[in-house]
Amino acid sequence: MHRAAVGVGIFAVALATLFPAQQTKAQTYPSKTVRMIVPYGSGGSVDLIARMIAQKMTEIMGQQVVVDNRPGSSGYIGTELAVKAPADGYTILMVTIPLVVNPSFYRNLPFDVRTDLAPVSRVAAAPFILTVHPSLPAKSVGELIALARKEPGKLNYFSGGKGTNSHVALELFKNLTGVDIVHVPYKGAGAGLIAIISGEVELGVLGFRVAMSNIKTGKLRALGLTGTKRSPELPGIPTIAEAGVPGYDFTSWYGVLVPAGTPANVVAALHGHIVKAMHAPDLVDRLSKDNTDIIASSPEQFAAFIKAELARWDKVVKKAGLRAE
Repeated sequence: MHRAAVGVGIFAVALATLFPAQQTKAQTYPSKTVRMIVPYGSGGSVDLIARMIAQKMTEIMGQQVVVDNRPGSSGYIGTELAVKAPADGYTILMVTIPLVVNPSFYRNLPFDVRTDLAPVSRVAAAPFILTVHPSLPAKSVGELIALARKEPGKLNYFSGGKGTNSHVALELFKNLTGVDIVHVPYKGAGAGLIAIISGEVELGVLGFRVAMSNIKTGKLRALGLTGTKRSPELPGIPTIAEAGVPGYDFTSWYGVLVPAGTPANVVAALHGHIVKAMHAPDLVDRLSKDNTDIIASSPEQFAAFIKAELARWDKVVKKAGLRAE
């Protein structure tokens, strides 16, 4: 045999010897059930998005994706669980804004968002709806602000817990308007929803699907959207910025990460499955009805986005004086 051919053969064998496990993982992933940790309770916007995506990924991958709700401490308990999981692609984490708020909100997190997690994709983004109990006389954002200024400290708003989307969105509102509205944290978005429907609290922000079902039945009244554009479902409801709070923008986003150290080709395979799921026609239709924009970014794009969001929310948290007790 020619010496050059022998050399090429040895080189090929060497490569196969160096990377056999990685090649096998790429070829077989996923070969068993994938756990999707949702670090929030059931019934909230993150849980609803996660379950829709998990169902579609199950169909696409041929392996079940099981949603595992691990609520507590504005998401960091479930996030820590994901950080400590094996870095093999069989534990994935669905996150939202508290991922980038918590490093400023908590003094000593037991993990580093920048180094302990590997971004896979920012999958979608959606606004919330600022809602009030129908008994509240305010019929607009302007009237709500006037009422809160007239009676400081009297109105209460719910959240699914300190540092969650529903908390940060209203604190941003308070910060920009100067109103004094009292925060009442509950154990999860579901409990907060019950509180506002019952009139235990007067206002709060809700995910689009949950809010709309209660707005249509008259259980809640919509005052404004937290994002930058109106919704075809609520054409007469302005954004909060339009309604008199310039600069207000709270668009919730949802993303998937895995433990740091997960093989790059497993991350790539997982990303491919997520992209297919997010562009499946039936899922696109369902999300569009919920006023949710599909993003399905690359891991690199999501990493850059997280870096920018960490800086953005560090400024917001410090300006608003938010801290976990």
